[in-house]
This record gives sequence, structure tokens and C-alpha cells, in this order.
Amino acid sequence: MYPVASAPEASFGRAKAQPRSRARALMASILVGASVATAALPVPAFAKGPASLADLAEQVTDAVVNISASTTVEARSGRAGPQVPPGTPFEDLFEEFFNRRGGRGGGGERGDNDTPRQQRKSNSLGSGFIIDAAGLVVTNNHVIGDANDIQVILHDGTKLKAEIVGKDSKIDLAVLRVKPTADRPLKAVPFGDSDKMRPGDWVIAIGNPFGLGGSVSAGIVSARGRNIESGPYDNYIQTDAAINKGNSGGPLFNMDGEVIGINTAILSPTGGSVGIGFAVPSGTAKPVIDQLRDFGEVRRGWLGVRIQNVDDATAEALNLKGGARGALVAGVGEKGPAKTAGIELGDVIVKFNGTPVKASGDLPRIVASTPVGQKVDVVVMRKGEEVTKAVTLGRLEDGDKPQLANLRQPEPESATRQALGLNLSGITDELRKKYSIKDTVKGVVVTRVDPNSTASDKRIQPGEVIVEVGQEAVSTPADVTKRVDALKKEGRKSVLLLVASATGDVRFVAIGLD
Repeated sequence: MYPVASAPEASFGRAKAQPRSRARALMASILVGASVATAALPVPAFAKGPASLADLAEQVTDAVVNISASTTVEARSGRAGPQVPPGTPFEDLFEEFFNRRGGRGGGGERGDNDTPRQQRKSNSLGSGFIIDAAGLVVTNNHVIGDANDIQVILHDGTKLKAEIVGKDSKIDLAVLRVKPTADRPLKAVPFGDSDKMRPGDWVIAIGNPFGLGGSVSAGIVSARGRNIESGPYDNYIQTDAAINKGNSGGPLFNMDGEVIGINTAILSPTGGSVGIGFAVPSGTAKPVIDQLRDFGEVRRGWLGVRIQNVDDATAEALNLKGGARGALVAGVGEKGPAKTAGIELGDVIVKFNGTPVKASGDLPRIVASTPVGQKVDVVVMRKGEEVTKAVTLGRLEDGDKPQLANLRQPEPESATRQALGLNLSGITDELRKKYSIKDTVKGVVVTRVDPNSTASDKRIQPGEVIVEVGQEAVSTPADVTKRVDALKKEGRKSVLLLVASATGDVRFVAIGLD
């Protein structure tokens, strides 16, 4: 297992220790208060867990395996020197020292005795589980990495050599295949429905923490739909069941012995369990596993848009019925399926193939899980009206980078005006050179931002270009002020700006109208 991220963890502050005398006094007051309360109030009822999880653990443990992955790497030349942890500053320090001094056995590519570099193995341990008695095993992609020797170790200690069927770094899953022996048939476990799990439901995790195989821990589902910013399709189950390093790739079971999650990450300032673990839901994992098994790769649907979230101010500026929801289209690829289907910049995608899009983060997951080539209905809100577009999905390639639509605008005038806390000017050759604005970027350039304005709070910068105001194209500062005045007369409380960077990347910014 690994921490979710090292930097953000610093924001999770630790409780400060109370002075000993103060702490004792506080504890005494709590105990006194408790004794008084119990004299006047009935004993509260506490939630009780299952009487025992032993039968459940015994039912599924044989399907849970340990994963040993070895990678052969080139060792440093055979010099004698201090052993330091890899990846630390000391490693670089001693490397430089021995290269310069030619420590014993050192001296470049070969040692003093003309000894070639040695090969050594780097080992990692993780967990997995059997999904097919024919020999299919699921684990995390990061458990096996680029290993060239993988062993699956059964609960009774039997070791089976494994080959990689397929792996996916985006969801962090891998499928392995082993050949069962005639005298040792494999036991498989089924997937359950992760969508039915609710916060408070009991779960158990079984795995290989710190190399201690067959370890069982229990807890509850703490939350669903967690985004820990580990990838584009984050949708984790959070659990307080103890998950530690080595649990990666192991199963999270419901009380029916079904796998409803694959333990993948922990949030921990210490490296050990603090009761915050994350599992890939079975609903997310199963389609990926099916494709890895069938094709050896994942074939994800591709829509060809760049999106951003819709906040309350943006929803009001767009006159979006139903409040903040959906995914705001901030870019349309010129050769993507969305462009062909007629989806436009500024559309808000609120439903995809019959599934509501509650927030922008929902859309990538829904699209990716839809088969390539399938024709689907995409419902968008456009200028307050609901529009349905039929889209035939393409295939997402790792190298795909959606291109933005070519925003063609009339030539601007050079007059300068002020609006919304912004100093605005038509784009001139001089301003293009000053701010390195690409020739393809059209609109009205921002030359100054009032530091006390909402525009400053929304991080609009000098050199950026206003392309649209209230979903209407602008080419002169006068266009901007005219459109702002019109929106004020309509009673709008905010205005939506389409802002382009000097390189042409665009985003929507909602600014309140005073």
C-alpha cells in the first residue's frame, strides 16, 4: 500500500497534546459528568457488529492469495560502501563520492578488478484474489509494476508461477493467470454489487499486510464516491477496516462473501493504518477486469471534450435549471465524436446514455465504461434549453489530447475600456507580442486586473483574453460592456466569461454583477 499523496497529508494536522495536569483535570471532569449523567439518564444503546466473522473469513480465505513480484535490475558496481536506503539524498551523496574516489571495487562501468556490474532483484509483496478456478487472479497494477517474475502464493503456501494477462494503470488493476495443479484445485470468489453498499455496512478485508499473509480485518464502509486525485476515474469506497502496506490488491468483502472492492490505497502520515483506506468499487473494477481478460487491454469510450465543474455562480450565469449540476464543456476536439455530433463550447452535459451527470467528475467514468462505437444520447443544456445529441463514441487512446475548437472572431478595435474590475483592450500586434498571444486566439485582451475585484479572486490574469461574455462572442471592449449592461437589465446576478490563455486553452469564469 502507499499513502494517497505525501504533500496533502501535511494538511491533516495532529491533535496537540494537553499538559498532563490539565489533561487529568479534564478527564476527571468528564468522568464526574458521566457519573452524574448515568444517574439521571438511561444507558444508551450502542450499535453492535456481527457476533463473529469467523465463518465468513473461513468461507473466503482460500481464494485470497499473496503476490510476490520480482524485478531484476542492474546493481551498482561491486564496491564496498555503506548501505543506504534507496531514493534518499544519501544515496546520491555516496554515489558521487565513490565515483570520484573510485572506492574499493569502484571505478566506473567496471570495478578495479574489471568486474562487470552485478544484477540484483527488487522484490515487492502484495495481495490478490482468485476470480476463476481456471486460474485468473486479480491484483493492483502497482503491486506487479514491471516485474519479470511473479508468484502467486496460496493460503496453504503453494507457490504458482503467474503470467500477466493484462494491466491498467488508470484504475490500478492487473489480471494474472496461473496454472492450477491437479491435486490442488483453486477456489474463486464472486463479485458483489458495490452500488448497494451504504456507509455503515460491515465489510472485511483479507490480505498480506507487511508480509503477514491471510490477515483478516473488519470495519464498515465509511463513505462512497471518494476522489483522492490519484487518477481520472477516482470513485473509491472508503473504509475503516485496517489496511496496511501489503494489502494492495486484496479483496474487500461484504457480509455475503462477495468482493465489493479492491483495496488500493491508504491515507496515513505514519505508513500504517489510521482507519482511512480506499478500495476500487467492484462496479468500477469489473468492466475493466472483463476487458483485460478478454483483450489484454482496456478499450475505453471517448467523447472528445474538455470539461469543468459547474458551481452556483456558473449555474446562475447559464440560467441552468435545477441548480449547479452537470459538466460544462470548456473545449471541443476538432476531430472528436462530440464535434461531429454538434456538441458546442458552453454546453452543460447533464445526462449521458440515460445516466444523470451530477458533477463533472462523473462524466469521464461514465464515458470510459461505455463500449467503443456505441451510439448514445447526450443531453445538454444550451442557453437555458435542453438539447439531445446522438453521439457515436470513439476509442480513447493514451496519447489523445483533445484540441480546442477554432474560435473565429472579427478583427478587434484597439479602444480601451473598463468592466468587471478589468482593463480591456482590443488585441493589437503590440499586445500579442507583449503577452505572447497566439494568432489563433481572438477576443478582448485583459491588460490589468483590479486586485480587490471578483475577477482577481477568480485568478483572471493580464494577458488572458475574453472570448465570450454571457455565451456571446466579443471582439472589442465595447462588446464586453454592452453585453454586461444587457445582462444587468435582464436581472442576472452574475455573468459567465469564456477566458482564453495566451496559448488558447479556455475556461469558464462566473463573476457577480454588482
